[in-house]
Amino acid sequence: MEGSIDMEEYRSKSRFLYGESMGGAVALLLHMKDPTFWDGAILVAPMCKISEKVKPHPVVISLLTQVEDVIPRWKIVPTKDVIDAAFKDPAKREKIRKNKLIYQDKPRLKTALEMLRTSMYVEDSLSKVKLPFFVLHGDADTVTDPEVSRALYERAASADKAIKLYAGMWHGLTAGEPDHNVDAIFSDIVAWLNGRSRTWTVEDRLMKMMASPDRFIRGERGGAADVDGDAKRGPPRRRGGCFSGLAGRTHHHSEM
Repeated sequence: MEGSIDMEEYRSKSRFLYGESMGGAVALLLHMKDPTFWDGAILVAPMCKISEKVKPHPVVISLLTQVEDVIPRWKIVPTKDVIDAAFKDPAKREKIRKNKLIYQDKPRLKTALEMLRTSMYVEDSLSKVKLPFFVLHGDADTVTDPEVSRALYERAASADKAIKLYAGMWHGLTAGEPDHNVDAIFSDIVAWLNGRSRTWTVEDRLMKMMASPDRFIRGERGGAADVDGDAKRGPPRRRGGCFSGLAGRTHHHSEM
């Protein structure tokens, strides 16, 4: 009973998504699955598009997709040491490296391809992003390209959107920077959230849902049909070209 009372208390509060790196892509997918549910998002160095600097050649991708079900666990994907590249503060970097729960080997083939598929789908869907968001990125980030965040900011359909690039900062903005930088990051995040937090009534929620063209469409006879667009159906299949094998396997689960 007490738990139910607590839940009722939170029903009137704003709902925000928070995602860092690959979590940023997950946050955007959650938003696109139900465009009216979330009231905003904080995206820290999001992986919402593969930088052209590191995107594999289409022929390479096509070849790898032909063998992913045969050798899904093959650690063939070349990659730099992400921990060295992501966390600037040496003491924090070593603390993270000693964490046995963090996978530190090369990505497995199927895992890497699933990440690529997801990022490609999110990249194609950036114009569908309509919720308020604040994207933060270090301009010295070599793990996810700051230009990726610029692309999100420029292509998103959101009326309320903000971007801030932090000079000299790396990928791990909230965990790998010196303490004074981390404090500055969280200060900006809290300020953005405070400016958009409010109390919601049931009527407010209904009005928001009804006002969204993505949530309801009119049928031929005037009835309302619930739709979530492509996000509910999953990434569309691509036809032809070197990416055909990649897109055709979109719904497979990763082999960890």
